[in-house]
Amino acid sequence: MVFKNWKARYSKISSAEAAERLFRKSVAPVPINTPIGTYAPSNPSNYSSQTSSGASTTPSTPRDDIGPEPPSPDIPKVQEYKEVQEERRPYPDIPKVQEYKEVQEERRPYSASRQQVDVGMQAQSPTAQRHRPSAANYSVTMNNAPPETTLGRHIARRLVEIGVKDVFHVPGDFNLLLLDELLLEPQLNLVGCCNELNAGYAADGYARCKGVGAVVVTFTVGGLSVINSIAGAYSENLPVICIVGGPNSHDYGTSRILHHTIGHPDFSQELRCFQTVTLNDLNSAHEQVDYAISTSIRESKPVYISVSCNLPHISNPSFVPDLPFGPQTRISNPATLQASVDAAAEFLNRAVKPVLVCGPKIRVAKAKKACVEFAEAAGYPVAVMPSAKGLFPETYSKFIGTYWGAVSSPFALEIVESADAYIFIGPIFNDYSSVGYSLLIKKDKMLVVQPDRVTVGAGASYGCVVMVEFLTLLAQKVRKNEVAWENYKRIFVPPGVVQKSVANEPLRINVLFQYIQNMLNADTAVIAETGDSWFNCQKLKLPEGCGFEFQMQYGSIGWSVGATLGYAQAATSKRVISCIGDGSFQVTCQDISTMIRQNQRNIIFLINNGGYTIEVEIHDGPYNVIKNWDYCALVDAIKNGEGKVWTTRVKTEDELSRAVAECLSEKNRDNLCFIEIIAHKDDTSKELLEWGSRVSAANGRMSQILTE
Repeated sequence: MVFKNWKARYSKISSAEAAERLFRKSVAPVPINTPIGTYAPSNPSNYSSQTSSGASTTPSTPRDDIGPEPPSPDIPKVQEYKEVQEERRPYPDIPKVQEYKEVQEERRPYSASRQQVDVGMQAQSPTAQRHRPSAANYSVTMNNAPPETTLGRHIARRLVEIGVKDVFHVPGDFNLLLLDELLLEPQLNLVGCCNELNAGYAADGYARCKGVGAVVVTFTVGGLSVINSIAGAYSENLPVICIVGGPNSHDYGTSRILHHTIGHPDFSQELRCFQTVTLNDLNSAHEQVDYAISTSIRESKPVYISVSCNLPHISNPSFVPDLPFGPQTRISNPATLQASVDAAAEFLNRAVKPVLVCGPKIRVAKAKKACVEFAEAAGYPVAVMPSAKGLFPETYSKFIGTYWGAVSSPFALEIVESADAYIFIGPIFNDYSSVGYSLLIKKDKMLVVQPDRVTVGAGASYGCVVMVEFLTLLAQKVRKNEVAWENYKRIFVPPGVVQKSVANEPLRINVLFQYIQNMLNADTAVIAETGDSWFNCQKLKLPEGCGFEFQMQYGSIGWSVGATLGYAQAATSKRVISCIGDGSFQVTCQDISTMIRQNQRNIIFLINNGGYTIEVEIHDGPYNVIKNWDYCALVDAIKNGEGKVWTTRVKTEDELSRAVAECLSEKNRDNLCFIEIIAHKDDTSKELLEWGSRVSAANGRMSQILTE
């Protein structure tokens, strides 16, 4: 006989009998060294439930209708479990952790009854018991392992080892124990965000500065919310460790329906969505965690780690603190490397006026220094693709600006497209970067160097060639050729001077960016939101050491708010200047709150022109107009009397001049400054007008079926 109700069940047996059945029943234990994700027992039918009379019955199907069955309070094993827990997990004498512990004890003390309920959850159903290790196994593990050897602490240590100091998160019931474990790592700071999308964008921005980022969310409602930002990180080749607190390991393989799901007993919907934007699904022990993190670093892509909510605090000797760890590195095939260098050198040395164009994947390959050394050896003029701005020093003597087809920097287009050979290092060609596929470059004139592959003209392609090694050897074999640079100097005409504003004239966007240009130095970084800021920020001349980031490949509006938060959290020595449109700001504005909590000193220029201007230039319609907000009042409301924030609204150049002086003053040097710029809805850069018309034409191409 199997009881559906725990009260009825326990009314028929004594507490001693309950303890005996709960802890000494023969069940298939979960392998303790593979604690992440799903465990499927080898023999699901190997469960025997007893009735009050001692008879044994074997249910033919899992019972999903039996709820949590907490044991009676006087069960001895419960007290033993509590004592073991207190013995194995003392909170270290660290101020942050101690403060957290005191707050936790004040808010929700861990009473004996709570411990009993937690342990009582072990007796949920026949299926749940099959997925659960015996009490003896747990007791041995807890007594023999120090508190630093839990799964959660192992993950925390690995994050610190790869350079992550801040983890962005949104708490949920499935990740709370994991967050507890991360809090115990003294070198790790948890940054709570307002929503998962912004948390992912923050990890994206953090990775752009530090080389890797991390975000923790809860199962499905959090995972599917963060996935848009993870897809963006994938497209931008950023290593982001996305950790999701998953369901209790008991519940996998059952027919139970859980909250935070779409109402089906299949818990894999989140995983299936993530599989196309991450490299791996991890569901086993410490070596799998290490493999995932090292793979993310090596491939410069996000990874997805799901940790069942009942496992982060479990100790195991395999999670020892001093376990060696080192991400794998790529190496070239020596023969292929030499062949590719010889072919490339021959290709470039026979050209009359070759040029060099740097693409965004030099970040992936960590090849910034190698690119500069090659440029100096070759003598070619150097341009960058738009998404590579900031990855090559603009103070380099032969730097000619951005190559972006019809919206390139002045004269960069003519020099690149008139060359008889061009070497593209780490390029990404898409409809945006090619301005609607309108670039006039030819494949047979192109040498393409990717992080692990080299293609010479329309001929051979060489794999297993690491970019840094290739450029280093090629610099030794290429002949210096400054013909294209001399041509550039002959045709170059300095840009014109922006027309001065008259008194009380409405502020123009080109005037705004003059002021932003004068604010830049080695201690600043620029974040450009999707929209007209793309084009205006491309025209900024970056001083040595000035950072620059924007999301070219994915182009998700709203990205910049979270990215500003993450970048500023990573680059504490820099003041981040963000240029954000009003439409984008309305998508993700909540995490201004997190910037204030983290005492960030960003300068945000909110460009209020009444809608989605970039969409207007591609295809206009009433759907591109948005409701106007009182943005300064919104930020002040978010501040709510706490934090250091200064806001103002600007309509003229005189007001802008005073606002910029104020935010750079000693009084506001450490404050978050928010400047709302009132702009005319049609005040756009000429580059956006040109780019928008070409992208519109590309989007509007007739179907081949309709034209036949």
